Amino acid sequence: MNKKLTEKLAPGHSTCAGCGIPAIVRTVLGATEDPIIVASATGCLEVTTTIYPYTAWKVPFIHNAFENAAATMSGVEAAQKILLKKGKIKKKAKLVVFGGDGGTTDIGLQSLSGALERGHDFLYVCYDNGGYMNTGGQRSGATPYGADTETEPAGKESFGKVRQRKDLMEIINGHGLKYLAQASVGNLADLEKKARKALEIEGPTFLLVLQPCTQVWKYPTSQYVNVAKLAVETNFWPLYEIEDGKYKINYINENPKPIEEFLKTQGRFKHLFKNPDNQHVIGEIQRAVEENVARLVKKSQIS
Repeated sequence: MNKKLTEKLAPGHSTCAGCGIPAIVRTVLGATEDPIIVASATGCLEVTTTIYPYTAWKVPFIHNAFENAAATMSGVEAAQKILLKKGKIKKKAKLVVFGGDGGTTDIGLQSLSGALERGHDFLYVCYDNGGYMNTGGQRSGATPYGADTETEPAGKESFGKVRQRKDLMEIINGHGLKYLAQASVGNLADLEKKARKALEIEGPTFLLVLQPCTQVWKYPTSQYVNVAKLAVETNFWPLYEIEDGKYKINYINENPKPIEEFLKTQGRFKHLFKNPDNQHVIGEIQRAVEENVARLVKKSQIS
């Protein structure tokens, strides 16, 4: 691996076998040669890289509460402005926030929204594994429709999660950012390119990165890249950017594989195939995927 991708996060951490979070972090931080300050909401990344008294971080790192990572980095950004104005520092560091979907889509959304509205200059990266994985796999606002979770389990009374996942990209886009993008751990070249662009833009930027979870999605630890690629090949997770309000599709499969190809890789969806009464759920997931692709294509043409 390129040295610049490893020098900012050491291999001495305790993420699960088959977890792609370290690859996401190293790729994002490796997209710039400038000094970096990192903040992280409570979650898988934080608890596995900062086991007291050790740390895997080789850059300044701030751990804050579940709900206020963006607020914390807002303060760092404001402090840098003052230090630069007073001549205490000659150059500002790049500021990067990492949070899972629980700490971003749900619990941390209010502080993130406030920071984006105020225009603080930092990159926020959400590694989206579709649930509260650090605490056992409870459902989040990013959990896909039909998934079996600890707090919305599949069984005789239910087929799992009964609501579609939040469209976080559109929520963030509503804040008028200059740049935001959707990426995947299954395509690190695309992620690095988007991270480099985001870090070069002044003002708040945002990356939403798909991160399959081997523990709660229930698939073999060697398959996280393949699962992430299937999410893209079935169009469950299109790759695209929104720059100055203009949509640019990086990859949508014109001949997509059926959504079953993606769902069958994961134990959290096995009940949909075992119970004939749940077949309509698969159809609903497929329909939602196709409608999302149609919306993106239309928005890219309008843009």
